[in-house]
Amino acid sequence: MRVKTLNINNLRNISKIHIELESGLNCFIGENGAGKTSILESLVVLSKGRSFRSGQITSLIGPDDSHFQIVAKVKSSQGSEHQLGLERGTDYWTARHNGEDVKQLSEITRLLPHVMLEPNSHTLISGPPDGRRKYLDWSVFHVKHDFLLLWRRFNRVLKQRNAALRQSERSVVDSLDPQFVKLGACLHQARMQHAGLLAEGLEKKLLLFNKTLSDIEISYRKGWQGDDLAVAIEQSYRRDSERGATGPGPHKADLHITLDGAPAKERLSRGEQKALTAAMIMAQAELICNLGEQPVLLLDDLSSELDEEHQERILHAALSLGVQIWVTGTALSPAIAACGSDYAVFHVKHGGIEA
Repeated sequence: MRVKTLNINNLRNISKIHIELESGLNCFIGENGAGKTSILESLVVLSKGRSFRSGQITSLIGPDDSHFQIVAKVKSSQGSEHQLGLERGTDYWTARHNGEDVKQLSEITRLLPHVMLEPNSHTLISGPPDGRRKYLDWSVFHVKHDFLLLWRRFNRVLKQRNAALRQSERSVVDSLDPQFVKLGACLHQARMQHAGLLAEGLEKKLLLFNKTLSDIEISYRKGWQGDDLAVAIEQSYRRDSERGATGPGPHKADLHITLDGAPAKERLSRGEQKALTAAMIMAQAELICNLGEQPVLLLDDLSSELDEEHQERILHAALSLGVQIWVTGTALSPAIAACGSDYAVFHVKHGGIEA
């Protein structure tokens, strides 16, 4: 996927800008607070309807109006072109695809795959399992077209089961359990298969990013003990009813990352965690490329997160995939010139932009 043009209106400090992007490497340069990250953020918001920086929609709306608008013209790797648009206010959203109203934002999400490395990405290693589940599910979503429906159906049953547990309605819990087990098993199977592919891809990336990471192991933990989910939830019923929440199940799944048998976050320095995160993001990008549409690679504040050597490795790996790259920084990193590829530079200043 390539973004050909991007229009942003009233998003954070960006009043109104139009960008014509190159198919390869695009660099956004400017002082802190100029709006560089907001440009990358706009693509994430267009794709997902929400930001990676803030869950409050009000923080995204600029001072010029009561809503913001993002419109992009994109071209798939198969050559088809699409115009995607999103308008969001404090209490509504509207989206369009080629001039037609979109009922679910997932229609745009599927047409605009992206992977992102940003200053907080290291929490993929050091943070709670929820972040790693999202990382895994984002990959599966872009290569298995029925995954989103499966994920939604499971989470709906999970919410219903938790509500019944809080109300001590054992008969309702029992009636939901067969569906919970069936959907949970399907969700687990999709994740497990994809986790294996990610682990294989990551193994190839580790040496590229840091030799000390060669002994890293990544394994998928399904979220319950034993082979039978039905047995696990039956045995956990008393404890779950006391807590008012379901314990065992794929909603507790995790990607377990270890070094010499210990959790990686306990063994790795902050710099090594960042390098490992970069390797995981690139493994994700490569897998989506191999099984689905090429994602846009978003690299926010790259030079402040990684040294020049690792920057070069990321850029070379990305260019070898043939994906479109957006990178931000306060200055043009020497690693960009060293990558040996043509690139476009955009200067961002006070919410404006100049090629």
